[in-house]
Amino acid sequence: MIKLGKPFRWTSASWVAIALLSLYLVRLAGAPLFDVDEGAFAEASREMLASGDWGHTTLNGADRFDKPIFIYWCQAALMAVFGPHDWVARLPSALAVLAATFGVWRFAAQQWGEAAGQRAAFMLGSSLGLLAIGRAATADGMLNALLIATGLCLWTFASTGSRAALRWAYVWCGLGLLTKGPVALLIPGVTLLIWSLVTDRGRTALNALWEPKGWLLLLAIAVPWYIYALQRHEMAFVQGFFLKHNVERFTGTLEGHGGNPLYYVMVLPLLLLPWSPWCVRLLGSVRTQWTDPLQRFLWIWVLFVLGFFSLSGTKLPHYMLYGLTPMVLLIVAQSVKSPASKAWQSLLWICAGLTCALAFAVPSIVAWGATTVKDTWVQPLLASAPEGWVVQIAAAGVALAGLVLAITRRADAWARLMACVWLVSMLWIGIVIPWLGQVLQAPFQEVGTWARQHHPDARIVQWRMHQPSFAFYLGTPTTQQPPTSTDWVIVRHDRVEGLSMNRYETAHSHRGLLLLKPLP
Repeated sequence: MIKLGKPFRWTSASWVAIALLSLYLVRLAGAPLFDVDEGAFAEASREMLASGDWGHTTLNGADRFDKPIFIYWCQAALMAVFGPHDWVARLPSALAVLAATFGVWRFAAQQWGEAAGQRAAFMLGSSLGLLAIGRAATADGMLNALLIATGLCLWTFASTGSRAALRWAYVWCGLGLLTKGPVALLIPGVTLLIWSLVTDRGRTALNALWEPKGWLLLLAIAVPWYIYALQRHEMAFVQGFFLKHNVERFTGTLEGHGGNPLYYVMVLPLLLLPWSPWCVRLLGSVRTQWTDPLQRFLWIWVLFVLGFFSLSGTKLPHYMLYGLTPMVLLIVAQSVKSPASKAWQSLLWICAGLTCALAFAVPSIVAWGATTVKDTWVQPLLASAPEGWVVQIAAAGVALAGLVLAITRRADAWARLMACVWLVSMLWIGIVIPWLGQVLQAPFQEVGTWARQHHPDARIVQWRMHQPSFAFYLGTPTTQQPPTSTDWVIVRHDRVEGLSMNRYETAHSHRGLLLLKPLP
């Protein structure tokens, strides 16, 4: 007689795990790739796969030195298995962030108990900032995951003396150097250094530096590709990667991404939504937490990220994400020692409600923009947006469900709150963002896909526009250059100036995006 195992029992851990998996794996293809960043990363990886040149990246055939190679390897490898789809380009970020989130779960559970581990994982995984980068085809989700792994391994070494944990920190740091460059070494290294100077006059930091096996692992992982890139491209690589995208990004403002010194003080609460009210609550316990070695380490991690990027000339919201994990862990540590009052919990319910209300308002905001925006491309794009009633019905349904969860007493407050946050998050990633993607990016996906299916041999150039996602959906590079007599042209309806329109006929169009075919 066959003995059956014990039936599966649904536990709080099971529900949290399923919630996290759904947040990062459901509807990865719900929205088209967003330009410029997602389109550029995905197209560069597709070109790597198509060319078979796994040592270098190009974008529309031109050398691309924006980031090191690791994220492109991950994207291209998955494309080789599943095909060049937008959800495949996003999958490495999702898997990396999921792995990091479950790692935070384990870490927090070891420090403060299983319930704290579940809360830390869910708070981190459902925060606005992490959801954004964890579902994006860029390098930031991967880098953030590697920074988390490096930082937690360094703390394990600092607190236990584990050389194995220290060597793993070197491994993660090496992969981080291959993902986005020196910042992967800077953030965890300086965090440990400052903590060690404050705590034991630098002995831990010196001990961490004296790890020959760790350095060998780091160098073996990161250095070969950098040497190859230097030999292959010489000063072009130095200028493009080190000077422009590292030194100049810090010392100056690239691509208009500037901000005042308090930029990240304002950005951090936004990235932590809907949990951001507890940032304020956390400030009241800084002195107490500073006396605990782990929490001191976490505070130094947060403050260094905040200070370093505040001094940077180029400011982008996602830079502060590298300090989001220690902030969440500090909040959880505080909640274990001093559970939040009903008043503080109410603020979280209010934030979730406001986030839901914003989702309901998105179609109305788009409709308002269609009548007020003067941009000759954006205005008709917004005016031709698909009907938004699905978004509003879904938002109203989630709001009603959240209200029921708020007033019921059949489960504990944390379980009800997490269920509400999960519903609101799924509303955004499953309904609102896909709808916005259709509003803003659908023309490039639709025209690119049509051209690939009907005219795969046509040579298409972009005229007065830079939309890498179009090339990705087309399946071939589209350079920005004046067209020859035989070139097809992709162009926005408001930028046809300079083209001899009597030489072309419209082969296909969608919401103001024109694909022009040369006349015989």
